[in-house]
Order: sequence, then C-alpha cells, then structure tokens
Amino acid sequence: MSKVKKTSTNYENKQLMIEECIEMYAIHLLSGQWTMAIGCYLLQGPLRFGELRKCLPTITERMLTLHLRKMEQNKLIKRTVYAAVPPRVEYELTEIGLGLEPIIKMLAEWGEMHKNAVKTDVSADPVVQ
Repeated sequence: MSKVKKTSTNYENKQLMIEECIEMYAIHLLSGQWTMAIGCYLLQGPLRFGELRKCLPTITERMLTLHLRKMEQNKLIKRTVYAAVPPRVEYELTEIGLGLEPIIKMLAEWGEMHKNAVKTDVSADPVVQ
C-alpha cells in the first residue's frame, strides 16, 4: 500500500469524490486487495495474527499488518492485546464491521451470478487484475 502525495491531482480528486459521494467513501474504507478477505474471515469470529496468516497464505506479514492497522483506524476491527507470555493479540470485527455481513453476502451472491453469466456467455471475457 503506497502513499499518494497529498499535493497530487490524483489525491485531490480522490478526496473530492470521497467527500461528495457516500458510496465512494464506503468503497474507500473497503479498498485494498486484502481488506474484504480479512473481513470475511473475521465474520467467523476473533482470530489471532497467525491464524489470519494461515487463512491468507499468499499475503506477506507486512501487508497483513498494514491492512489490519488501516482497518483498525477505520473502526472496522478491534485489536485486543492479552497480557500473556508470549503476548497474545486477537482481531475481531467491531459493531460497525459486523454491519458488513449482509453486504459481503450480497457481493458473494452477485459474484456467483456474474461468474455463471460470464461462463455461459462465451463472447464476454472479463479482465481480472
């Protein structure tokens, strides 16, 4: 996750869209390759860092840490540190984060519908980045 210069036109345009369009604000909170995946796993209950790494084997520790920090700053997840040796840290969705459950389920239904529609339509060739 790279930082965008605050003086760039791209940054200014993004900020303007986020301020004027509530849908863009919501999308901004959920943007990032791993944010939704982390949220999906945390819907099942609290997980430790290592457990999340096992759920997402291709994510680097640094990237997982960055996404967890961003999600915590956005009040989507709560980080609980337990006084133990070695230290134990758990992540769980906040009440706001739990509000994503119906949205995630609807996205899953839409994704399945789209995937099936594309399979049956040979002329449609979706581009996945």
